[in-house]
Amino acid sequence: MPTDDICWIDGAVVPASEARVSVLDHGLLYGDGVFEGIRFYRGRPFRLTQHLDRLDRSARAIALDVPLDRQALVQAIEHTVACFDKPDGYLRLVVTRGVGSMGIDPLACDNPQLFIIAGHLRVVSAGTRDQGIRVIIASTRRLPADGLDARIKSLNYLNHILARIEANHAGADEAVLLNAHGRVAEASVENLCIVRDGELLTPPGIEGALEGITRQCVCEAASDIGIAVREAPLAPYDLYNADECFLTGTGAELIAVREVDGRHLPACPGPVFNRVQAAFRALVNRECAA
Repeated sequence: MPTDDICWIDGAVVPASEARVSVLDHGLLYGDGVFEGIRFYRGRPFRLTQHLDRLDRSARAIALDVPLDRQALVQAIEHTVACFDKPDGYLRLVVTRGVGSMGIDPLACDNPQLFIIAGHLRVVSAGTRDQGIRVIIASTRRLPADGLDARIKSLNYLNHILARIEANHAGADEAVLLNAHGRVAEASVENLCIVRDGELLTPPGIEGALEGITRQCVCEAASDIGIAVREAPLAPYDLYNADECFLTGTGAELIAVREVDGRHLPACPGPVFNRVQAAFRALVNRECAA
């Protein structure tokens, strides 16, 4: 673990390597909990209100109480960012069901656990980011909403991990998951966009994608510079025949895709990607100005 990672836990900020949760915490034992990843730039958390709103929705969906009210949670986040030794970084805000007896019953847990990790997250290397990534379409499918609704940002990512294992075995950088109907849902930890005839297309949330905050920012930024944006169901065929493809996410920000299932895309990074990435960076600079 990087030595500069820190963690807010139980009201104190400590080196992340010294932070402790119980082995009886149901977040560890059963993946019972929710989380948010939040970027901060120039010492300011980006789109914090949207992230905390999504955290609240995830927690409500699994009947989990967030142990701090909004004001106290914002103060804890700001304190963590202030204690970090660099102005830019990544936060992982986690709320677990807390300690309880073994067995999945949430009634066994009396006190939810909350902690906030500040550190750096590099999804791909700088060199890979510059040339674009290779993705495969995984055989692992995104769970349907009647199994686990994609809008719940839970601690259980095993479905996505299995897809990433497929990518690793194939020598690719990332995996794209389809839903039960064979349409594109999302990548293992990012939303997905394609460009076709100058228009930016992205799967609607109903297809099984997380309601991505970076994805929303990208759509806003693209619209602001005159690029048409539309939610549309996508199939593997659409990815293979895209003019451009890229991924969006808090950790990833924007990453261009150069190859899908061995099929090279015409442009990577393409002209629309370059314009959208510049517009996204301008949006971040405006909202996180000192």
